[in-house]
Amino acid sequence: MTEHTHPHPHAEPPAAPAAGEEFWDARYGQSDRIWSGRPNAVLVREAEGLAPGRALDLGCGEGADAVWLARQGWQVTGTDISGVALTRAAEHVAEAGVADRVDLRQHDLGVSFPDGEFDLVSACFLHTPGEMPRELILRRAAAAVAPGGTLLVVGHAGPPSWAPDLHLGFPFPTPEEVLAQLALPDGTWEVLLCAEHEQPMTAPDGSPGTRPDNAVKVRRLP
Repeated sequence: MTEHTHPHPHAEPPAAPAAGEEFWDARYGQSDRIWSGRPNAVLVREAEGLAPGRALDLGCGEGADAVWLARQGWQVTGTDISGVALTRAAEHVAEAGVADRVDLRQHDLGVSFPDGEFDLVSACFLHTPGEMPRELILRRAAAAVAPGGTLLVVGHAGPPSWAPDLHLGFPFPTPEEVLAQLALPDGTWEVLLCAEHEQPMTAPDGSPGTRPDNAVKVRRLP
């Protein structure tokens, strides 16, 4: 039997693998800081009224969200795929004086996930070029929420206003699609937020712009 090694003319091209540690280390290495250093506005809005406990910050980047949570009294576990990002996060945490309340760990969340249960799991902008098992990661995030705890998922809902045709290699699910992807069992979760919003942003040329984002906030019933 002859094995055909050429692709079928109508076959879909294989999906590109998710950008990994090398990609993100290079991305962070392009400048001394790639994010603003301020916490995500939706996290601040949605978490500031919660009683502090144990928090898990997925994709913590340079540590702004972890620092903000720690300052609110949370004991924070922050994870990222990039060692460069985690080094910067550690510096930010130390400068803020909250190193005793932040534990930083390196994880490729499609491969490994932090152990334990958390009163808050925050997954803000878990996007990456290429094919990433985002649904699996978000379901693991939901499984890590302790009874009475909260899961917050924030993501981009579309391209920025200054580049409406921009495609970065990842999908833009609606908040309803994100909620459905979580596959939460009936009767065990309370949906607190499932909505899209316009986020003010600054374009590369310094002009004001916006980007559609969405947020899903759910609470595991005690």
